[in-house]
Amino acid sequence: MAHPRIEPLKKLLAVDPNDEVAWFGLGKAYMDDGNYAEAAAALRRCVEVKPTYSAAFLALAQSLKELGQLESCRAVCAQGIAVSAKNGDMMVTRSLEALAQALR
Repeated sequence: MAHPRIEPLKKLLAVDPNDEVAWFGLGKAYMDDGNYAEAAAALRRCVEVKPTYSAAFLALAQSLKELGQLESCRAVCAQGIAVSAKNGDMMVTRSLEALAQALR
């Protein structure tokens, strides 16, 4: 059974396709379901809508790692580190650095 947040978030996004919080929530809901391909797609859309959304970069990198897309994961980690450092989101920066390090 699909995560209960997925359908309401899809309906919200049908009304406002530029709602970065809804895209992030949808991505996280897909991650909770283990559907990392859909999670990555939603999280990519999230960072397209709001390129400064640090937590979305972390979730996207985690999804890509789960999909075995390690080169893409490394690239997203690098982007996310730059964004989160600029935002002052040190917890996200450290998480992305640890994920990037684990890929080496």
